[in-house]
Amino acid sequence: MSTELVPLSSGAVPAAISPQLPLLVERAGGAARFAWDEFFYAEHHNANTQKAYMSAVKRFLAWCEGQGIELPTIMPGQVGQYLKGLDGSIAKKKLHLAALRGFFDRLVQRHVVVLNPAATVRGFKETVIEGKTPEITIEQARTLLASIDLGNVIGLRDRAILAVLAYTACRGGAAASLRLRDFQHDGTQHVLRFAEKGGKSREIPVRHDLEGFIRAYLDAAELENESKDTPLFRASNGRTRRLTANAMNSRSVCDLAKRRLKDAGLPSRLSPHSFRVAAVTDLLTQNVPLEDVQELAGHSSPRTTRLYDRRQRKVSRNLVERISI
Repeated sequence: MSTELVPLSSGAVPAAISPQLPLLVERAGGAARFAWDEFFYAEHHNANTQKAYMSAVKRFLAWCEGQGIELPTIMPGQVGQYLKGLDGSIAKKKLHLAALRGFFDRLVQRHVVVLNPAATVRGFKETVIEGKTPEITIEQARTLLASIDLGNVIGLRDRAILAVLAYTACRGGAAASLRLRDFQHDGTQHVLRFAEKGGKSREIPVRHDLEGFIRAYLDAAELENESKDTPLFRASNGRTRRLTANAMNSRSVCDLAKRRLKDAGLPSRLSPHSFRVAAVTDLLTQNVPLEDVQELAGHSSPRTTRLYDRRQRKVSRNLVERISI
């Protein structure tokens, strides 16, 4: 077989990386187009980060075009003005600023602009004491798992997924991306090998009941003898209630959780991430060392783990009833 490289035709770009460029980038020339490709496709390999940053930069450049501002002439004050008028949360504004700083850094390196206009724009501060994700209580989690009809492969799959969320504190996207090879025996016990945010990879031991849930699903789905690269949790066809060959994604995991929560009569504000909050809070309540819980959650900082701790004091109904107005 020939190993000779076949060059792309002049000016050709692989189909996977040929989105419609903003007009300001097109007009700024080849170096700007190169910087765009380099920033979004060479620097950022995480699909979610890539999508969020591209959306932020495109929105800003569309705003600049509406103001009659060309790419090389953008000033720090204009970046600040845009961010000040941007609707949404502090977290959203921080994301947009990070995207703009990174993108303009590339433009500076490729000599499209002289200085980075976003570099000196003041950042946004947000003091977070407790995360916003609501916790699912132990009783609610038990109710949810017990409410699932296990008479079909879809029910067995959903129970296995929800149990993975509850007993490993993983994210919904990490559960969805599991392959058959990621459920393995390490010589002493079964483990699940997760690919997490930031390129992290970690193994979490599988407790006995979770192992039973996964095996029951695999037996019903007849996946035991499939290729190790096959998705562990397969998507289903809503009409036939049968599994497809496709993997689930984070959205489909969220949808199934919401559907099962509704069927069980539990609050709709709960989500797959609620299991992560519950696992952290429950272990800390049992006085498990913070560093051990941090390791389970895969957090790089204990400060992040503390945001999941719902043992913080809350304002009680009894307290507000005592206001003498």
